Amino acid sequence: MARGEASQTKIHYKGKDDDFIIFIDDAKAAKEWKTDKSIPLAQVVSAFKIFVTHKQGAQGTLDGASHSTLDNEFGTHVDEEVIKQIIEKGTIQEGEIKVREHDNYLLRGFIT
Repeated sequence: MARGEASQTKIHYKGKDDDFIIFIDDAKAAKEWKTDKSIPLAQVVSAFKIFVTHKQGAQGTLDGASHSTLDNEFGTHVDEEVIKQIIEKGTIQEGEIKVREHDNYLLRGFIT
């Protein structure tokens, strides 16, 4: 890994009207959760925060998803329920993130 980069694992879900992203701790944990729902979601997700990319796919600018956006897409705005749907139906993506970008998410309270 190059200096100034950190690993990142996320799940991208392409919805009807927008693209959604959640950050997870690692792909293996998400795959295990799919087959064993007794695993607490807290052991899978990095933060109980759902992002939208404004139809920019998995690489777009991340903004926090509004309750109305989540209600329209998932039928609920309860983070835990939406996150479950994203894990089930989304695509896991692993990659590198520039530390500055990651730090900006930290500062904005998106990632813990």
